Amino acid sequence: MNLADIKLIATDMDGTLLDSKGRVHPSFFELYHELKNHNIHFVAASGRQYHSIVSKLDKIKNEITIIAENGAVTKQEDKTLLLTNLTKLETDELITMLRGFNDTEIYYVLCGNKKAYIEQENEDFINFFKEFYSEYQIVSDITKVTDDDFLKIAIYCAEGSEEHLYPKVKHLADRLQVKVSGEFWLDLSHLHANKGYALSQLQEQLGISKEETMVFGDYNNDLEMFAQAGISVAMKNAHPNIIEAATMITKSNDEQGVEYVLAQVLEAKKSNN
Repeated sequence: MNLADIKLIATDMDGTLLDSKGRVHPSFFELYHELKNHNIHFVAASGRQYHSIVSKLDKIKNEITIIAENGAVTKQEDKTLLLTNLTKLETDELITMLRGFNDTEIYYVLCGNKKAYIEQENEDFINFFKEFYSEYQIVSDITKVTDDDFLKIAIYCAEGSEEHLYPKVKHLADRLQVKVSGEFWLDLSHLHANKGYALSQLQEQLGISKEETMVFGDYNNDLEMFAQAGISVAMKNAHPNIIEAATMITKSNDEQGVEYVLAQVLEAKKSNN
């Protein structure tokens, strides 16, 4: 494990690069520019909407690669490198199923390439949801939306997604990607839509190997991405599955755990020159 060999760094956003208030620490941007000077390519890989990721990393949005919606779409500047979408038939079928979950309080989001769509008008949920989806539209019936590419359905479960929602949808895993992506979120997407597959396609395009790749993550939707990296770094606040899969553990997201390791990478690069 040689930090000086790293040529590509990919990091999750929520619970990882972002602190618990959804902020990027100012020191990250200083470290990023040093990484760029060492020809290290940076990737933001998140379950968030593309527009939401851009809003957090606006200063560098045209210099990095963004893997959004848990790997369903990859973009560089305005160019789409990968789009792995669900069919209209699939999304309609899933929405019909979710409408039948009357015994569990859930809110679902149809995530399109252009914007996100919700039916719910609960003000508390909308205020929470806007943190992750900056481009959205409230509609009376999600199944009537047609003019977009549908990347996933994100479901919010206030009781906890892993315990209370996953058992209801795990039977879909033979034909869809079923991912617990956070304490309260679960995503349904195309079987091939995950951060690891999206990262593998980017590695191939850039000619960068797994051994030259470092990734950061905190939740189950980062597991496939961990498998694509020579160095996989779990946050101290990570899910137990991520801790187990990691080759390194860093400080928590509220202690600038990502920046702590990035500084080590830069030190290794300087020592190697």
